Amino acid sequence: MDHGTMPRSRHDHFPRRDEARRRRRHAAASALDAAWRAGDLAPDGLLAAMRAQEAATPEAAIAALAPWLADIDWLRARLGEALGLLAADAFARPPLRPVGGGALGGLLLAEAGAIRLTLLLRSFDAAAHEGAPTALFVPGRSVTRILADGGAMLRFHRVAVSAAEEAGAFTAAGASPCRSTDPRPLRAGETIRLDSARETFGLSGGSGDVLMLQLAIQPPSPLPIRAYDVASGRLAHVSASRRDSSFRQMALALLRAMHRTDAAPLFAAEAASEDFAARWNAMRELIALDPDAPRAPLARMAAADPHPEVRAAAAATLALYPSPPASGRGSEARELVR
Repeated sequence: MDHGTMPRSRHDHFPRRDEARRRRRHAAASALDAAWRAGDLAPDGLLAAMRAQEAATPEAAIAALAPWLADIDWLRARLGEALGLLAADAFARPPLRPVGGGALGGLLLAEAGAIRLTLLLRSFDAAAHEGAPTALFVPGRSVTRILADGGAMLRFHRVAVSAAEEAGAFTAAGASPCRSTDPRPLRAGETIRLDSARETFGLSGGSGDVLMLQLAIQPPSPLPIRAYDVASGRLAHVSASRRDSSFRQMALALLRAMHRTDAAPLFAAEAASEDFAARWNAMRELIALDPDAPRAPLARMAAADPHPEVRAAAAATLALYPSPPASGRGSEARELVR
């Protein structure tokens, strides 16, 4: 390939030394951000409406916020203003927060507590390279308005959840299988309402991008997030549904990758979390960080953790430790977390 004929990226001529332009660009983005925030916080604004529903049930909040999905003139205006910023300077950064990635990404439009409104884009090019489909069930409620269908096919996935499981008695061994409907064409303009702990949907095929506006309400729940393999209907993965637990899990993974053995007390503290998935994840991370460190908390977990599968996993892991401890500093335990 003749690299001399390759098209230049716009980043090749980023105005690094044009300080006046940088200040103008920053001032324009800041002014737009302030205008949007003032509008959102006004009595009839989006964020004010969302904050008014923070203490409501998910069903009541969905009903109260439905007009923001039904009439999207406000969204058209906002995107138009963002495009205007880019038209004035191609290197401008509109005050919109990107979320997601890969085949499904988008923009977080507003957030208040457990309530999120997101503009989602399923990229046709990225979707063509997706792996085996999975179905993700997240405790809460969601409403999704399809703005552009991209010629995609829609398939619903459903799983049974008992009241006891929803209250915290969920086990992987007792998890119901996932059942999927036959695919049907996705339709622009349709609205999909889901009890997202029990229902989700997947998209396949198509000839273009899919654009969706989604209102999701995901309050803290003892029921974990569950990922299923669509082909077999089997449970594939469980993770903490509480957002704060997810953030702490990421932090622990980073500390473990940095070999911060001095942070072991933080791992032990998270191993006492309310969320059973978070407890076991913290213990696994601690074992990976320093296999000798969790011996005592692992024994306590095996004896007294309130969740039967966590007790069983802790006991099985504890059995890998020699007695008395060998000089290999927990080599057997390392095998478990590789």
